[in-house]
Amino acid sequence: MPEGDTLYRTAAALRPHLVGRRILVASARQPGPRADRLVGATVESVESRGKQLLIHFDSGLELRTHLGMHGSWHRYAAGERWHRPAARARLALEVEGSVAVCFDAPTVELFDARAEVIHPILAALGPDLLAEQFGGAEIADAARRLRAAERASLTIAEALLDQGAMAGVGNVYKSEVLFVERVDPFARVADLVADRGDDVLRALIQSARRMLLANREGGARVTTEPPGAYRRSESRLWVYGLAGRPCRRCGSVILDLRHGRLNRRTFWCPRCQPA
Repeated sequence: MPEGDTLYRTAAALRPHLVGRRILVASARQPGPRADRLVGATVESVESRGKQLLIHFDSGLELRTHLGMHGSWHRYAAGERWHRPAARARLALEVEGSVAVCFDAPTVELFDARAEVIHPILAALGPDLLAEQFGGAEIADAARRLRAAERASLTIAEALLDQGAMAGVGNVYKSEVLFVERVDPFARVADLVADRGDDVLRALIQSARRMLLANREGGARVTTEPPGAYRRSESRLWVYGLAGRPCRRCGSVILDLRHGRLNRRTFWCPRCQPA
């Protein structure tokens, strides 16, 4: 599933081709939104908010897509052949000179922008880790959300994936951040806070933002510090996807486990992140 840095790059790639341009043709696979309502509207902005991509129109409408595991946005020149079959397109927006196509996304939603404040997903999102303004207030808010009663019994690995706590962390950064901060992925949030206080939550939040910022411009994702020089076959990550290999820090074998309500895989070093 794309993480916050991927959506940031997607929005940045679409913005020059859509913002300020009028929608000439719009189509959506049904069941889905009535894309014809967008024809004639001008795109005002394209933004990412955590794992959500939002397009705002001067007509007062707002388009939300969530890419899930397999979705993606493509941009083509007018008349250019698409790289995927048209049957997989959930939505296509044509402006002068360009066509933006969203393929395979499980969520494509069109709604009145005024309803964003009560939107069941958007209104519940935690602070966006890639927001331009992200300081002490946002860190405190994310920490408060992480330790909230509804997450107290979750493992910290599960809590970091909860977009209602903070928006943008996915499975890769979850494992990487917990490793960097030497936190046991399977510690319950309540127990972790009782043992180490809010400082550990603030450290996780700041590490997550730092990693996302470092990777938002694209290229191979790198979380190791210092990055160093890599052979083509060498991973640029600390633990994610490296089960069975030696830990870069201590040489212990990296482990992985599927767990939690979402049955997501977590990778960790049992020596660097002791229970």
